[in-house]
Amino acid sequence: MNPVDPKAPTGPKVQTGSSAPREQPQGEQPEAERPAAVVLLSGGLDSATAAAWARREGYRLSALSIDYGQRHRCELGCARAVAAALGIDDHVMLPVDLAAFGASSLVDPAMAVPKGRSDGEIGVGIPSTYVPARNTVFLSLALAMAETRGADAIVIGVNALDYSGYPDCRPEFIDAFATLARLATRAGVEGRPIAILAPLAGLGKADIVRLGLALGIDHGMTTSCYDPDADGSPCGACDSCQLRAAGFAAAGAVDPRAAAAAG
Repeated sequence: MNPVDPKAPTGPKVQTGSSAPREQPQGEQPEAERPAAVVLLSGGLDSATAAAWARREGYRLSALSIDYGQRHRCELGCARAVAAALGIDDHVMLPVDLAAFGASSLVDPAMAVPKGRSDGEIGVGIPSTYVPARNTVFLSLALAMAETRGADAIVIGVNALDYSGYPDCRPEFIDAFATLARLATRAGVEGRPIAILAPLAGLGKADIVRLGLALGIDHGMTTSCYDPDADGSPCGACDSCQLRAAGFAAAGAVDPRAAAAAG
């Protein structure tokens, strides 16, 4: 497969039924005149790529990262590094204790993260790493932040091809939330709906890797592992590690984080 052209369309930008981002300006614009967006930044491969895409599209970015009691909290340090690298000064790190509810191996230390699953098993059914309503909660918080910032859009790095079976990564969910955002906010009611941008929705992991490289992302700053070692090194066996490794391999690229962990 050919490398992604950094100037080419990269899959669906908006998963909405009624709203679209403003026409993007050409050339340099004063900061205050650029459209604004809030990006959900986890510190992972997908969210970093989505953020870099939004910056390329001309958006003035704010970032929201959620400390939700995840066992892979090292991703929050990665989110800080990615935000700094992209020049995002308005970065909110918000604690929301989803671990209080349990019922997910990402927030409950008594539950084991699935590891060593085959390609045929990943994406079949909903695994224990699903955090109930996580993206609904995250997008709701991003929507609140977007209204306070007067933002035109929210950017989220979900993708529906190489994912672990999560229902809140699917285009129909993004479409439904866009409708909610239009109906449930002052901005939407007054005719200024906040667009929900999912630029990676139609991309596989290899294409996301290629796009990230084209956008100049240092993938070594990102993490994808659900159950990293104490020093943040990836386990290499969870679903997310396997999807990431397969993506880099298919893209013909080296994952610097995995290479560093291998010594």
